[in-house]
Amino acid sequence: MKFLKGLTGGLAVIAIAVATVWAVMAIWHRFPTTETVRMGLCAMMALAGVIGVVTLFTRHRGKGMITFFVAFGATLFWWNTLTPPANRDWARDVARQSYGEISGETLTVHDIRDFNWRSKEDFDENWISKEFDLSQIESTDVFLSYWGPQYMAHLIVSFGFENGDHLAWSVEVRRQKGGGFSPVADMFKANTLAILAATERDIVGLRTNVRGEDVQLYRLRVREEAARRILTGFIEDATDLAAKPRWYNSLFTNCTTVVTKIMDGVGAGQAWDWRVVANGYLPDFAYDIGAVNTDLPLEELRELGRVAPRAIEHGLEPGFSAAIRVGVPVP
Repeated sequence: MKFLKGLTGGLAVIAIAVATVWAVMAIWHRFPTTETVRMGLCAMMALAGVIGVVTLFTRHRGKGMITFFVAFGATLFWWNTLTPPANRDWARDVARQSYGEISGETLTVHDIRDFNWRSKEDFDENWISKEFDLSQIESTDVFLSYWGPQYMAHLIVSFGFENGDHLAWSVEVRRQKGGGFSPVADMFKANTLAILAATERDIVGLRTNVRGEDVQLYRLRVREEAARRILTGFIEDATDLAAKPRWYNSLFTNCTTVVTKIMDGVGAGQAWDWRVVANGYLPDFAYDIGAVNTDLPLEELRELGRVAPRAIEHGLEPGFSAAIRVGVPVP
């Protein structure tokens, strides 16, 4: 009995502590007031949490829990009033949300980004609409762009067609002008979500030729019907997002979540692996389940898939997609 009572109490302490930390961070990152007032509100929420924990094992636990629940409940009520904005002064590279429709075998995608990049700040805007024949899907590829720690990368999924066209998809933070990406702040409704369709010359070339990131290409073993289903999923999600904005979340709604769209296509079904979260290690996972070429050692496959040298040599010119695939093994 004492053991169960102690276990229950311990779990209650952990729950209160976690809820208090979340509430404090939510107030700090999102409450619309001055920094001084935010600090005061955070201190009050933290104090309510401390009171809840300290009084948990005393005869005053009822009052302590009421104090905590009132403070946490007020924070939670305010939090649920926050709605993602549809219109803001967006950064130019995420100013539009891609969308599309399917009629028979014809997929029409609108607001495909096809910028001409000279530097991160110097570029020509170009948003296009284009038709694709769904019966002509030829390949499904994944790009992993590493900008820092090797356990994390930005993921881009690209579909190739028999006529040589490629349509790439990227889940992005829809920043406002002057805004940026923060893994911590973006867990607290700091930015909204964008699902962008783009040309590879734009979305990949920006990372290889302008930002200088280590971009690796992996050709996937995906059945034709599965590739069509994955692409259709992107269109549906992007079109829904154009009608109803959603918050970006660096843990639960980010570029890694697109992995769930390709799991079935590569034959992994509902399989789960820690490398799906630490997506910098996705190549290792894909290799283990046979989703990529396994005739070569993984390290050799990785080296052959590094596209930045070929991208820089070719430049952001027509033929970019074909040039970066030279020498990259197919499954």
